[in-house]
Amino acid sequence: MERWVMLRKGADFDKISRTFGISRRLASLIRNRNIQGEAEIGKYLNGTLSDLYDGMLLKDMDKAIDILREKIAEAKKLRVIGDYDIDGVNAAYILMEGLKRLGAEVDSDIPDRIADGYGLSEELIRRAYEDHVDTILTCDNGIAAGEEIAYAKHLGMTVIVTDHHEIPYEEIDGERREVLPAADAVIDPKRADCDYPFQGLCGAAVAYKLIECLHESVGRDAEDLDDLIENVAIATVGDVMDLVDENRIFVKEGLAMLRRTSNPGLKALIDCTGIQKEQLNAYHIGFVLGPCLNASGRLDTAKRALELLCAKDAKEAVVLAGDLKGLNDSRKDMTAKAVETAIAQVEEEGIGEDKVLVLYLPDCHESLAGIVAGRIRERYYRPVFVITDGREGVKGSGRSIETYHMYEALHECEKLLLRYGGHKMAAGLSLEKKNLEALRRTLNETCRLTEEDLMEKVVIDMELPFSYVTEELVEELSLLEPFGKGNTKPVFAGRNIELLNGKILGKNKNVLKLRVRDEQEAVINAVYFGNLETFSETLCRKYGAYAMDALLSGDGKGMKLSLTYYPDINEYRGKKSPQIVITHCQ
Repeated sequence: MERWVMLRKGADFDKISRTFGISRRLASLIRNRNIQGEAEIGKYLNGTLSDLYDGMLLKDMDKAIDILREKIAEAKKLRVIGDYDIDGVNAAYILMEGLKRLGAEVDSDIPDRIADGYGLSEELIRRAYEDHVDTILTCDNGIAAGEEIAYAKHLGMTVIVTDHHEIPYEEIDGERREVLPAADAVIDPKRADCDYPFQGLCGAAVAYKLIECLHESVGRDAEDLDDLIENVAIATVGDVMDLVDENRIFVKEGLAMLRRTSNPGLKALIDCTGIQKEQLNAYHIGFVLGPCLNASGRLDTAKRALELLCAKDAKEAVVLAGDLKGLNDSRKDMTAKAVETAIAQVEEEGIGEDKVLVLYLPDCHESLAGIVAGRIRERYYRPVFVITDGREGVKGSGRSIETYHMYEALHECEKLLLRYGGHKMAAGLSLEKKNLEALRRTLNETCRLTEEDLMEKVVIDMELPFSYVTEELVEELSLLEPFGKGNTKPVFAGRNIELLNGKILGKNKNVLKLRVRDEQEAVINAVYFGNLETFSETLCRKYGAYAMDALLSGDGKGMKLSLTYYPDINEYRGKKSPQIVITHCQ
């Protein structure tokens, strides 16, 4: 079930329109994204790299810079330890590349998802120690690695943590107290004692801030690091960070750079996935490039993705890009099978009534658990944990809904867990298999979600007659890009839309094309890329069991639905025509 909500936020739209040379409609859409005041609206529409915050505001940034300058001057061996996902790999590349440009002796290590598990481990530290590494820099991990960092310090190593995950805490007399690792510097914008104005950075963005400040501290021009912003953009979108404030600027500027990238690895990956460079946007990062970069960490080793980013030779880059695409194609097939098994478990084992779904899929590759959890969350709109067999016990990943803080929910179950970490919308965990049922029971007993929380909320910006869908409107809406989490595409709606005819298209017969008419008698083409089963169920619920068949055979006249949609322009054989992309129906 869905709950449709119309936004009605007020402002002086005429004044905003005049000040920024935009329509009242666009002014209203910007207000709906909680952007208020001339300064904030100006930054939203026209923000550039000069509007980014000073990285020196990050707690411990000064300490980290002093340490690194000293270590570089003394030619000490540095090692960057990243993570096996898109954020960790790009963060590691940024740190390595930035340090090398200052003459540092630096290499990298990335944990193997299965052999090492997430983040810093004693094995990774032991390897570094045996390789005579003096200083470890973590990125996209480390904030929860208190014991491991204590081990590194015991061995006499220097440790700098750069991370963006939630700070572990303990509760004493009802009060939370952060538990920071005993590293020489801990840079994480989520620290309670950090004055940085924006907490929503990804790990790669934190890494970039460190490199930027380090370069500036030795008199280098930060503009020489601009090419690394495309890596921040990839990581920000790939790690599903909110596209607000600094993140919006990073992604907007990074996409422009990515379209003309000089990085051989990224060029090869863009080419082999068939993306047209000039049209590359956040969607292509999230659903084409990102999954390829993540695939190596899932099915092989994330070091191959890092090799791609570091590749200097075009021929080598082409081979590596082809390998990553091949891995991702295999990942898609494996994911589809695991999702089928997960759906069957929900439907057949009677756990569909649980508010928090805990699914045990022993045959699912553990690297796919998070993806499968995300797909099941989309289908049932519930927080979902997918648990698989690990080397020791079981381990898994969770994906959440907006009204459920996944990390805090796991914190309430910590006695059942061997390890856990993450944030509000996603988390990872490991536990003994015998505790699996107790975890499912405890998560549901402590869950405070209401029935309303479990209804997906579809937020509508405004009703819009089809006659307003023009090339000019679509062009103006592009000023709101890049779209993604925290800055979603505008959602328009129409009531009592008559479905004139329809046909199913696509290689996999998964696209519905319609001709539709609104209450003002305007007729327009529409396409629906969602779940056709859901669309059919909605139609049949209103007009009988054979309603979908009637629509497809041309006998569906008089059938009406309320629709949400996004305006678009269809280009076919050089001819452009307005159309709408349907997102929801009821």
